[in-house]
Amino acid sequence: MRVVVADDHPVFRRGLVGVLGEADDVDLVAEAADGEQAVDVAVRERPDVVLMDLNMAGTGGVEATRRIADAAPEVAVLVLTMHDDRDSVGAALRAGARGYLVKGAGGERIVEAVRAVAAGEAVFGADVAGQVLGRLADQRAPREGPFPTLTERELEVLDLIAGGRSNTEIARTLVLSDKTVRNHVSNIFAKLGVPDRAQAIVRARQAGLG
Repeated sequence: MRVVVADDHPVFRRGLVGVLGEADDVDLVAEAADGEQAVDVAVRERPDVVLMDLNMAGTGGVEATRRIADAAPEVAVLVLTMHDDRDSVGAALRAGARGYLVKGAGGERIVEAVRAVAAGEAVFGADVAGQVLGRLADQRAPREGPFPTLTERELEVLDLIAGGRSNTEIARTLVLSDKTVRNHVSNIFAKLGVPDRAQAIVRARQAGLG
């Protein structure tokens, strides 16, 4: 298996390289210190797996994952990050990640996960399995009340949009990244079938939000 390691912490990155180097079936193709480098090397080298951190300066892991999935869909992205919150998991999966582990997973577990995603499987650590199941439940079971196709988080965002809040203000209120809020806003527009923020506000206020 040909693997790229993308993480902006040199010490952690070297530790991952050491763990992977102990596996006879792993060939380390390259290291990347940020998302831009990860995209460049993934598109150029076409490894089997990219081990991807989410929180990196410049181009973050979610955006890098999305770009890799678009340009080199045969490359499996396995997220390895500190964040196990529902929004981070959801953003990574929407971007095209095929696996999600939280840092702290043992070396053997990481190698097993690399092998699994390289073989086409989806891998989720015990820390995030509940988040994934929760997202699936949201998609299967429509809520009662206005806009039942929206998740609870999307409804929160829409309520703040209807109240005239900007994306930056919404991010601050809900303690989310700006990028996560933008993803929620895009999903809301698509689900409501509206072209822009103004139309979303009209629909939301007609339903009593804001």
